[in-house]
Amino acid sequence: MKPTNKLVAIIVVFLATTVFSYGQTRQLERANKKYDEYEYINATDIYLKVAESGYQSEELYTRLSNALYFNSRYREAAKWYKKLYDLSRGDVSSDILLRYSQSLKAIGRSRQAAKMYDAFLKESKVLNDDLASAKDYLAIIEENSNRYKIDSLSINSDNIDFGAHMRDSVLYFSSTRSKRKSVKRIDTWTNEPFLNIYTATYDIETKSYEEPIELKGVINTKYHESTPVLTKDGKTMYFTRSNNSKKYNEDKNAIAQLKIYRATKIEGRWTNIEDLAINGETFSNAHPVLSPKEDRLFYVSNMAGGYGQTDLYYVDILANGSLGKPMNLGHKVNTKGRESFPFITSDYELYFSSDGHFGLGGYDVFYLDYGTKEKQLVNVGKPINSPRDDYAFSIDNLSKKGFFSSNRGKSDDIYSLVETKPIKEILEQEIHGLVTDKQTNVPITNSIVTVNNQDNEVVSEVRTDEIGRFTVSVNRFKIHTLLAQKKDYNPESIVISKKNENTNVHIQLGKNIEKVEEGVDIAKLLNVVIYFDFDKSDIREDAKVELEKVFVALKQYPMIKLDLRAHTDSKGEAVYNQRLSERRALAAMQYLLSKGISKDRLTAKGFGEKELTNACKDGVVCSEQEHQQNRRTEFIIVE
Repeated sequence: MKPTNKLVAIIVVFLATTVFSYGQTRQLERANKKYDEYEYINATDIYLKVAESGYQSEELYTRLSNALYFNSRYREAAKWYKKLYDLSRGDVSSDILLRYSQSLKAIGRSRQAAKMYDAFLKESKVLNDDLASAKDYLAIIEENSNRYKIDSLSINSDNIDFGAHMRDSVLYFSSTRSKRKSVKRIDTWTNEPFLNIYTATYDIETKSYEEPIELKGVINTKYHESTPVLTKDGKTMYFTRSNNSKKYNEDKNAIAQLKIYRATKIEGRWTNIEDLAINGETFSNAHPVLSPKEDRLFYVSNMAGGYGQTDLYYVDILANGSLGKPMNLGHKVNTKGRESFPFITSDYELYFSSDGHFGLGGYDVFYLDYGTKEKQLVNVGKPINSPRDDYAFSIDNLSKKGFFSSNRGKSDDIYSLVETKPIKEILEQEIHGLVTDKQTNVPITNSIVTVNNQDNEVVSEVRTDEIGRFTVSVNRFKIHTLLAQKKDYNPESIVISKKNENTNVHIQLGKNIEKVEEGVDIAKLLNVVIYFDFDKSDIREDAKVELEKVFVALKQYPMIKLDLRAHTDSKGEAVYNQRLSERRALAAMQYLLSKGISKDRLTAKGFGEKELTNACKDGVVCSEQEHQQNRRTEFIIVE
């Protein structure tokens, strides 16, 4: 009996194992199909059951983690990303590292998030020019925070509400709310009813919103409509809608894409719904916004050829209403992650949401001064950004009021905002400067000071006042060069480093033109500095270059005569210094004579330590730099 029982036991175990394996395979096939159809809610449940049963594979963990991540289930996503990371021993793509980092950040595990983000920077081989680690990013984000007052809107529902902007006291927004009890249609991606566009009129007297209503007309359908933007005259609307083309409806296996449509208002009704030429059947376009001149449409797309999962694009709107070629906003905006929900202010400032740039959670709101040459990216900080998804930011630059959306509460809600401190103050740093004559220290008035960026492009230009002072504003996250110029002077420049702590600069200009008269030292004019080896009077190779300046001046002005005067510091005995200076003066003169200068035009004298330019006499402690000021050779015009 024992053998029989053992055999039965083996058979039972074998059958159980076979059924288990077969069941997993079928479930994975179903899950993969759901995943490829973007129905992440269903796929997640299936993947989760398979994974929790003990089945392990990088493919399973990847799909499960991503499905959870795309549905903002960050705590669960972080758990399975860790299993994927451990199983693969850290050999994962930069995309996975990014999502893992963002998931960790969303649940408050900042230290681990920073580690994964640093790994992402290394793996992606795209290190930011300004900041090299997560620690730097977090410090900047903290510094940028607390510039807004926010409040949840009274019109929010228990469903999804997002993407608000105001036009003529009417708030336009998107929502999955519905008062129709018969509505049973559910989007399998969000497990919510389909989105529609709503409006809510704002009563200025009561400072409250009236009951929201669905946008009347033919805009809303049985599928998704969202994120409308209106032209200033209110006659044209661009909005997002699920693809409902004939080709899509006839193809049962087609994946639902999003498209941007255009509608016109005629006699108070929206009509002439137009499927724009930039749309396609194999990719999505969404969330349109107009430039201030309404000649350019910004939007998000996952079309082929981008940098990441979704990128920001723009397309020119031509005079006849047709559209130009879609243009990607480039790597300063787009990452390997998701960029979405663009907004352009009246001053051409770009706000958008991203999970590819380092932030506080899932989607964070970022700012880019799009209208400038330098285009600095900034995380807008708290309280706009949180550990959850924050997006659909908009603001009026005159009133400083606007809106944004977030799922920091029980669901996606709309929040009002008031900017209390301009974001440009974060970017700008004032540099206060002084321009003086290098020889006399006299302030130079009306000199031109140019601010150049790292590409040597002119950012701004000012002139010094009557006391030689100037003030310029620079982007404190960039390296700049300040170039001072004035007629009859050699231009001089200084470098302003990133996040420069010293806001006061002094630029000294040396003359490049001097009146030829007695007493003028052409060494100062020509910046002649002759160095000798210690205790030597031989002319070094570098000194020959300096003496060539003097030789050319003598050739150009054959009537002038020079007295060569060599000086030493106070180190050593005075008698020794005197003799050393005489030898050095004679050596310099001999060089010029060897070049063909007439002897009657030159004299040479040594002054030793008799004519110090500072207080560094015997017994006074001075720096090497101060002693060097006294070790000089002058070329004084005597006739």
